[in-house]
Amino acid sequence: MPVSSPKTETYLDALPAWARELSEKYYSRSYALFLLSGNVRDLVQLRGAEGTDFVPIEDFLFNALFGQRDLVLHYDRGGLSFGSSDSQADFRRALEGYDSFHGTNYAQGGVPRSPDAVLNLLDNYLRLRIADGRKIGLVIDFAETIVPAGDMSSMSAEDRNSLVILKRWARNPAFLNADVTICLVSENQIEVNQGIVQQPGVASLSIPLPEYSERLDFIRVQLKKQPLPAGSDVSDESLAKLGAGLKRVQLQSLISHAVQNRQPLTIKALTEHKKELIEAESGGLLEFVQSRFDLSFVAGNEQAKRKLQDAAAAIRAGNTDVLPMGYVICGPVGTGKTFITTCFAGEIGIPAVTLKNFRSMWQGVTEGNLERVLNLLKAMCPIAVIVDEADAQLGDRSSSGDSGVSNRVFAQIAQFMGNTELRGKVIWFLLTCRPDLLPVDLKRQGRAEEHIALFYPDTTEERLALLRAMQRKIGMLPFSADVETFFIQHSGSLSGADIEAVLVRSHMRSSLQHKAAVDAEDLKAALEDFIPPSYPTEIDLQNLVAVLECTSKGLLPKQYRDIERGDLIRRANELLALSRSTSGG
Repeated sequence: MPVSSPKTETYLDALPAWARELSEKYYSRSYALFLLSGNVRDLVQLRGAEGTDFVPIEDFLFNALFGQRDLVLHYDRGGLSFGSSDSQADFRRALEGYDSFHGTNYAQGGVPRSPDAVLNLLDNYLRLRIADGRKIGLVIDFAETIVPAGDMSSMSAEDRNSLVILKRWARNPAFLNADVTICLVSENQIEVNQGIVQQPGVASLSIPLPEYSERLDFIRVQLKKQPLPAGSDVSDESLAKLGAGLKRVQLQSLISHAVQNRQPLTIKALTEHKKELIEAESGGLLEFVQSRFDLSFVAGNEQAKRKLQDAAAAIRAGNTDVLPMGYVICGPVGTGKTFITTCFAGEIGIPAVTLKNFRSMWQGVTEGNLERVLNLLKAMCPIAVIVDEADAQLGDRSSSGDSGVSNRVFAQIAQFMGNTELRGKVIWFLLTCRPDLLPVDLKRQGRAEEHIALFYPDTTEERLALLRAMQRKIGMLPFSADVETFFIQHSGSLSGADIEAVLVRSHMRSSLQHKAAVDAEDLKAALEDFIPPSYPTEIDLQNLVAVLECTSKGLLPKQYRDIERGDLIRRANELLALSRSTSGG
């Protein structure tokens, strides 16, 4: 990199933000070793005298950052490569000298494949050329395979040697004072040994997915080369907007696929392709929610429904700064927590995804999965994120029995959820029937701020509204007034899930008898046959912890509004003790 000057300032302005930060840190002479993570397998914008091009990160480093270096090298477990034939010839000469001194035969027999042996050779080579005053750039790709995450005690001798060499480079004054830049490249920072990540002499830089303006610039260059086929209904602006969360290489693939196959690129096709690409990129850890319903399909829990409708209106109006960072949706099983949340997804007009189980049995994979998912979520905003069974999925500060995985997962999620720059951009929905088991740090103000409690239908009006909503959801014809009256008289305290089960059974009976619609006889038979699951202790406990968790008095049924919280807590503790004793806990 050149010495800082007015010309250098212009040069820096043309770089992406992460490359500009790398250059500035390098100029400070505080760092010679950098760790690049995130969107490292994408194309990078390279501006030159002949125009703008988009190249892989290796080419960008070689040409934009190391273009003035005397020697440029690239290493991964596949072997060594060089930025020019001169660099390769120089390394071979140094290798011959190494062979003659150490009695090895690397110049003729080839460089060894084991990372610690290669790093030892590079250590010798770098020191020689630093002494000669040469300017050097070195890229070590797939760094997670060179110094993988793990405890020192469980690392192989090869990995420990590699780790020691890199640490030595990071704090070597000769490297800092010379014109030497070493870049470690890894998609997930968490998969690299923390001894390197946390080393004071290592600067960690995250390469983000492209923003709207960056996607738009790239798309315009691509469409100038190959216009979309006739019949395409996406403009460059709409393609850039709908492409949130996609890499440049994925956008290039979408455009090329349409052009090469002469298939118009429509909004519908783009949405489907994006869904497939994002789900594949996340390793199946994110699943798009495509709801056929909106909040008009929700019956009962009117106050909760109104809160979500207000939030949806704020999102549509662009007033994202008034939204909570997230929601805890709690209540007993069968109260429709998942359904009301997916209806919200259908109401708001922004993407919504379900966070799937990202945990793995393999060391470091869980944290790597989560890092990749969080980077995608940030790039796709505005977006709603639904986490079902959140108390089980998100972990806590406990690290016993899992080598600290739960602790690290908790820290990653808590930090991301607490980023106020994402207010109204990433909206969390934590669904649980046991909110008391959800870590306090995730449901406090500044994270999942609004706690909405759902309960079973409490009045005749609520049960009737729920019956009609379930009929719409299933696609059944409306009942006559006498059939509705019969249902209300015999439905007791069924939950929404129970009512849906009864309707499905009655619908099946009607279909088997080739009737045009469900009648009173079908409904009566289904009601008389149906035995709702009975978990009285658990349901009572889930009701009470939902009451205690709720942050809005207007959401509570009348019988809970004026009860002293001390009495509620005492009764909940009694039920919890009873539940543990009956389950053998």
